[in-house]
Amino acid sequence: MAGAGGARGLREGPGQPVVVRALSLLEQFTERRRALSLSELARLAGLAPATALRLVRHLTEWGALERLEDGRYVVGVRLWEVASLSPRGHGVRQIALPYLEDLYEVTRHHVLLSVREGRDAVLIDRLSSRHATEVAYRVGGRMPLRTTAVGQVLLAYSTPGVLEELLAQPAGAEQRAEQGTEPEAERGAGELPAADLRAVLAGVKQSGAAVVRRTQPSRTVSVAAPIYSAGGEVLAALSIVVPDAVTPAHELVPLVRAAARAISRSLGHQPTASGAWRHPSREAGALPA
Repeated sequence: MAGAGGARGLREGPGQPVVVRALSLLEQFTERRRALSLSELARLAGLAPATALRLVRHLTEWGALERLEDGRYVVGVRLWEVASLSPRGHGVRQIALPYLEDLYEVTRHHVLLSVREGRDAVLIDRLSSRHATEVAYRVGGRMPLRTTAVGQVLLAYSTPGVLEELLAQPAGAEQRAEQGTEPEAERGAGELPAADLRAVLAGVKQSGAAVVRRTQPSRTVSVAAPIYSAGGEVLAALSIVVPDAVTPAHELVPLVRAAARAISRSLGHQPTASGAWRHPSREAGALPA
């Protein structure tokens, strides 16, 4: 990367910047494509083989990629080191982890912590029992906003522009196997029409929690609640996923909300005397969103 940038600047001729081409190579790796050959990388990224080879060499030297014995490439550990510095990833996770562990001890199934990234939710931590019901979510994986509990929480508290942009997508867009999204996680929970989704999100804001049931890959119920930063923004969503019909959802909601509020307090967010959540100024030490 440094070599390419130092030799030719950020652009190579009239095409895309070098950094964009390099990132286009990295984004070809997904849950189902963990190891790729040079020719596969070039084809998927739409790059000339010579260009792909040069960039892959730089990425490998820097540590963003690692070369296997069979010649294929995988994502390097160096990227994980850099990603762990994200305040919306490791920073939130570090503060929330003790509360996630407490919630896990009570439920003994799945406890999820997610943040919004663009049109998806990204799972930044998951605690699960060996005997927990099957789910399709993995740490670092993407989850749809419309059809998951954490997604509905993050969407309900997002800016109006984010919601309108998502609703403008063609029907069923979130249920397609888009790159980097976990398609299995989307089955069993159909997309709601725009009007119905707005009503659901209004209910999420009123109750402070989202409840979503699904049938695949197993019958589960997910309950999620928002986590606030010191500045009053919804920074993340906390969720538990348990087998459906084992515990009534209305009994799970107070449990998840209480844990999310405890995490919010640890992040510097304070309730008012009446119990409502206040939104102090950013000078109060808000964690960068």
